Amino acid sequence: MDLPKFEGIDQVSDGWLKKYVLHYRLPDGRPMPYEVVSRKTMDEYAPQMNGTAKSAPRTDAVCIVGHTADDSFLMIREFRFPMNRMCVAFPAGLKEPDESVLECASRELLEETGYDFVRGEDGAPVYARACVQPGYSSLGMGDESIAMVFAEVERVAEPRSESTEFIEVFELPRADIDRFLAENEDPLSIRCQLVLEMVSRPPF
Repeated sequence: MDLPKFEGIDQVSDGWLKKYVLHYRLPDGRPMPYEVVSRKTMDEYAPQMNGTAKSAPRTDAVCIVGHTADDSFLMIREFRFPMNRMCVAFPAGLKEPDESVLECASRELLEETGYDFVRGEDGAPVYARACVQPGYSSLGMGDESIAMVFAEVERVAEPRSESTEFIEVFELPRADIDRFLAENEDPLSIRCQLVLEMVSRPPF
């Protein structure tokens, strides 16, 4: 199969999210501009697009599927500015450059919910597993990569969310997932929706 050929990149806007226009040449010779957003600077993003990056793309964020001792899932309702309303999701957040995926997951859990991994006497998580590779949020719009973490969690403190974060924490019992999915009227994170659907009604 002949694929579009990448010919260059222009930055259109800067900020927390940056907008780029990618320039492609289609197999039939027509030029095709394509708009994308990224958190990466031009110095990071251009080598990734050119195939000259010295390392694999970084993991941008984590999402934690927390499971409690009484067979409930740790959930949040968070005000999301693009939607102008509370949305349902699993706890999640951006990874710092010097953090491992599990370190980031633990920090975000504590900050957003006051929960943490269930830990043994040695301080190590009893069960916390990150997926083998990160997945991508919206491959048609940007390059944000997210590592999913599955963990046994428990409440250990009060949340310490930032002043711009508006978060309600709740536990969703496994037995109530079907009812919740049928009655919920808040927008759902796609990761949250997929996990809850798979847990509640395995398709295979």
